Amino acid sequence: MKTMQALVAYEPGGPEQLRVENVPRPQPGPGEVLVEVHAAAITFTELGWPQSWTHRPMIPSHEMSGVIVACGEGVAEWANGDEVFGLIRFDRLGAAAEYVTVPAADVARRPREVDHVLAAAIPLAGLTAWQALHDHAALRPNDQVLVHGGAGGVGAFAVQLAAQAGAIVTATVLGTDDVRTARELGARHVIDVSSTAFDTGPARYDIVLDTVGGQTLDRSYPMLRPGGRLVTLAAPPSVERATEYQATATFFIVTPDRNELVELAELLDCGALQVTVAATFPLADGRAAFESGHTWHRRAGKTVLVVRQ
Repeated sequence: MKTMQALVAYEPGGPEQLRVENVPRPQPGPGEVLVEVHAAAITFTELGWPQSWTHRPMIPSHEMSGVIVACGEGVAEWANGDEVFGLIRFDRLGAAAEYVTVPAADVARRPREVDHVLAAAIPLAGLTAWQALHDHAALRPNDQVLVHGGAGGVGAFAVQLAAQAGAIVTATVLGTDDVRTARELGARHVIDVSSTAFDTGPARYDIVLDTVGGQTLDRSYPMLRPGGRLVTLAAPPSVERATEYQATATFFIVTPDRNELVELAELLDCGALQVTVAATFPLADGRAAFESGHTWHRRAGKTVLVVRQ
């Protein structure tokens, strides 16, 4: 039986549960491809997701970039040697490994102008921002858009995508460094919530994208114009409160989408989209990569495991 190196955990818990082991190398089933992983981005909270524990041992990381080395039955659109990137569904084994199997429909051709590390940092946050704005909020040119956490992972993509679509973007951030970042990404207005309340003045937003939750979500409803759309990533919103302000409110969980990955790759290749990588770790140091999420001074951007140079 062929084996591979993978970052695994057998029991729920924190990074202390993780270790690198030899495990059986997967084989692609019908409609799947086997990807030789070059880079895999991690999400610090994924060890606590119930879906992560569908398999034991679990393998984390649901964003990857790599090269197809085998195609399962019925796969005609891909061939060995194709370079791809994508989002792996959360109930599947992840990409913190030398190989991973993925439904062929869930990957897209890797952006040409960036390396595997940057490509792996795109799918989760990029697709979340795209789906929030286009699929759920029906973004239109000249919409007034408020992005909470506009310098964060999803927020940074959302600010860029909304601005490129012709919206007038306001971003909330925390701290002067993030003010500068949000402006560089395309926000017309930036509110540093450490010194200024975002919810003063009349209702003025067509769309609010909430990546923060809690009191930020609660205080956002009155800022929506009649007909406004609130999309939150934190928890199901109050439909009653949205209705009170003649608005709608939606919660969703991102899903893989090849066509949207293609859109993101094209924006990246033409220089219209910025992606930030905070740190890289070799696969052998995967536990340390997850432990870095607990540091007080963690930098903005994705943490990526480099599986192959």
